[in-house]
Amino acid sequence: MTTLRMGQAQQKYLITKVNGDRALTVRLGELGLNKGKLVTVISEAKNGSGLVIFIQGQRLALSEAMAAQIEVILLASSQQKQAVPLSQLAVHNSAVVVRLNGDQALRKRLMDMGLTRNTLVQIYHVAPLGDPLELQVRGYKLSIRKADAAQILVQEVSL
Repeated sequence: MTTLRMGQAQQKYLITKVNGDRALTVRLGELGLNKGKLVTVISEAKNGSGLVIFIQGQRLALSEAMAAQIEVILLASSQQKQAVPLSQLAVHNSAVVVRLNGDQALRKRLMDMGLTRNTLVQIYHVAPLGDPLELQVRGYKLSIRKADAAQILVQEVSL
């Protein structure tokens, strides 16, 4: 695992764990730095100056000590790792939404349910006959049809 402190500028990372004492983890959680959140490093940590990140539509400056407590994984770009349909993902695997296919009505319905680009999704359960799929998205559970899940392209990540 790598920490956010070692992050490079203009790279996207997925938070896998927040270490430290309870007060620090609560404070970072209040700022939106929780497991499963997507973070973009704007400026790297150099000479003890800390780093600037972009999370949830806002810029945030972190000290190197705080950034060293946040474990992350680098999100590969679409060219580096092949996107697969969500319907092909195994149970309990996690992935990040890369693209929504299908007609406009389906894409709108999926986005209304919280399935937007760069969102972390986990296959929670599959029905005995394989349809529907139960997902965990943004902290809640959601059931969708396998045909709809086939229209969601994801990039698998290991948390």
